Amino acid sequence: MSVSVVLFTADLRLHDHPPLRAALEGRRQVVPLFVRDRAVTAAGFAAPNRLAFLADCLRDLDAGLRERGGQLVVRSGDVVEEVCKAAAEADADEVHLSADASAYAHSRERRLRRALEADGRRLYVHDAVTAAVAPGTVTPASSDHFAVFTPYFRQWSGQRLRDVLTAPRAVRLPPGIGSEELPSRAALPGLSPGLAEGGERAGRKRLTAWLRSGIAAYADRHDDLAGDATSRLSPHLHFGTLSPVELVHRARRAGGPGAEAFVRQVAWRDFHRQVLAARPAAARADYRAKHDRWRSERTARDDIEAWREGRTGYPVVDAAMRQLLHEGWMHNRARLLTACFLAKTLYVDWRIGARHFLDLLVDGDLANNQLNWQWVAGTGTDTRPNRVLNPVTQAVRHDPDGAYVRRWVPELAEIAGAAVHEPWKLPAPDRARAAAYPDPIVGLADGLARFKRARSRD
Repeated sequence: MSVSVVLFTADLRLHDHPPLRAALEGRRQVVPLFVRDRAVTAAGFAAPNRLAFLADCLRDLDAGLRERGGQLVVRSGDVVEEVCKAAAEADADEVHLSADASAYAHSRERRLRRALEADGRRLYVHDAVTAAVAPGTVTPASSDHFAVFTPYFRQWSGQRLRDVLTAPRAVRLPPGIGSEELPSRAALPGLSPGLAEGGERAGRKRLTAWLRSGIAAYADRHDDLAGDATSRLSPHLHFGTLSPVELVHRARRAGGPGAEAFVRQVAWRDFHRQVLAARPAAARADYRAKHDRWRSERTARDDIEAWREGRTGYPVVDAAMRQLLHEGWMHNRARLLTACFLAKTLYVDWRIGARHFLDLLVDGDLANNQLNWQWVAGTGTDTRPNRVLNPVTQAVRHDPDGAYVRRWVPELAEIAGAAVHEPWKLPAPDRARAAAYPDPIVGLADGLARFKRARSRD
């Protein structure tokens, strides 16, 4: 019987998995392989929260494969070397892989193809597995990618998505293929205490609950900080325990303004992936340079530490940063506020903030993280690059009674209502009760003036 290898990467699921279904065609035996890539660790992307979520995902994937007669094969080392070794051990004639957007993924694919072809084996790369619409599928007439979201979304919305595939009923593993022990989050130090559970089962359970009771109100409530009314599916999209194609199909079947708003967010994710695929340097360099002379880690050390630790003196910013520390996740509106505060009010290099987010976020996706940071910093795809979000105005709008702030900033728990957003204005007795909370590290007017001078807008 012929044998295929399926290299799992950011697609750790059995439902709607085109590479796995293609590998099983003709009743082939399959080696479901995951390689713990030493290059990811060397590059500093193996953050504890994501390693823990990954461990959950791998254990759940292995359990699902065992229910179908197979097993997940785990190896560690160089991806190309380990795939070629596994293919040789199983005498496999083909390898299947999901396409991805980063420069590293493209380099890995090229290296793997050359190595497999040298051994007389073929590599098949499948699109629309980690994205609903693959990078390069829709392009403007004058460029290889869209640099503005709205025209991209118009074309994206007109694409016919592929059909959703069911999970296979059986997966037959060839004999004699060894595997390392599955990782466990129990062995990992430094995790956020409120870190969510990973794995396809957990993701599908959350998706079902979201479609039943959350998506209908999403258009009205997605910016409600205290209401926590977003889907929280981003970690499952990042690790591929849920299919973006399936999400769009199921949201469209649900219908209504909430579903439309949710699908738009999936499209934003695809938009950033097509930008990064076309301009891989945007992961580290300005997409549209504004010739900023950012404050560095050295020159802004105290301000950066206050931001990281949630003690800037601006309650909504501090609440969001403490949520990140506790959960390894942050509300989307809060991400915009905290990023804008660092990049524009404190005028600190956006790469410093992006790195901190990647150190903690369980959904720390290179395309989404870096390009959202650039959007906020005004060096990315925002058509209004000099906009500045006022944290107090935003807090009053999106946390009107202060419940989000009081949840995460216990020093202010006794301050009722919207007054919690400006504790420096409290009457002396109330301010004394919140004495443990710091004063603002910078005046908003001073921060805005500095930013305008730096961008030559004053």
